[in-house]
Amino acid sequence: MRILLSNDDGYFSPGLAALAKALEPVAEVTVVAPERDRSGASNSLTLDRPLMLRQAPSGFYFVNGTPTDCVHLAVTGMLDHLPDMIISGINHGANMGDDTIYSGTVAAATEGFLLGIPAMAVSLANIQNEHFDTAAAVVVDLVKRYQANPWQEATLLNINIPDLPKHDLGKIEITRLGKRHKAEPVLKSVNPRGQTVYWVGAAGLAQDAGEGTDFYAVANGRVSITPLQIDLTRYAQFEGIQKWLGAGKQ
Repeated sequence: MRILLSNDDGYFSPGLAALAKALEPVAEVTVVAPERDRSGASNSLTLDRPLMLRQAPSGFYFVNGTPTDCVHLAVTGMLDHLPDMIISGINHGANMGDDTIYSGTVAAATEGFLLGIPAMAVSLANIQNEHFDTAAAVVVDLVKRYQANPWQEATLLNINIPDLPKHDLGKIEITRLGKRHKAEPVLKSVNPRGQTVYWVGAAGLAQDAGEGTDFYAVANGRVSITPLQIDLTRYAQFEGIQKWLGAGKQ
């Protein structure tokens, strides 16, 4: 089995290294990741300049672009064979609820999915990141399950794993995305040159975090797996928008 690994924290990330090492006994692993931290890059592609692919002493390849660039470049130009699966992570911190819209981790997996390849985005749901080994073990288990019983249709999974010793993990739960409160305001300051600068504020706390959500599962020590889709169409509003258009006729 061939697996392409990427992330949004950069090719030097300890989570990426831990996952690559854990997967080596069960798959042929190629790593293509950003040259620097590109957290929050979402699904952006670099179209205004050329990309460069280089190889680090670790054997990992790195690209001067976004997580999406890395997967797109690898699949459509670098690799001689299509990977059987794309895995993005292990991310430094959770990607739950609204985070999935902004996440470069999820975006790298999504690009694989859009290219017709089964994909997983994997995050360790704590910025302290003490147990990458736990997250890596969960991923290896899922890969082995896939090898024994491949998915029958294109699949994109968002996986969040509590930062706990493996023996303390609860069962795996299939969840829906929760929702966060509005993000904190931007932070305004002045740099040493006297210029006003702004830092994007922290993400909001969980708002919709009831039973069945990714937030709830992780808070209760369980691995959260959320199947994702790309169709953003809000079908339930078709009728309402049609009535709105009709009411606006002159």
